[in-house]
Amino acid sequence: MEEKLIGKVTHYFTNIGVAVVEITKGDLSVGDKIHIKGATSDFEQKVESIQVEHESIKKAKKGQAVGIKVDQQARDGDEVYKMTE
Repeated sequence: MEEKLIGKVTHYFTNIGVAVVEITKGDLSVGDKIHIKGATSDFEQKVESIQVEHESIKKAKKGQAVGIKVDQQARDGDEVYKMTE
């Protein structure tokens, strides 16, 4: 699998398990597989939902900051990679 850096985590909400990801390159869609990597974080998961201002969207584009429900704790500054075949 190929990984492409698409953004970084700017905030993590512990109580709801949501990471705020700033998309800096490309785009991210529901159903995409991502890899979150940082100093202490390193996990892969499928994107189940993406939200902007509490509204669900199907696709996030470059320049957007979006909320993504994550399986494990993410930390500010973690890099987000989109995985492709």
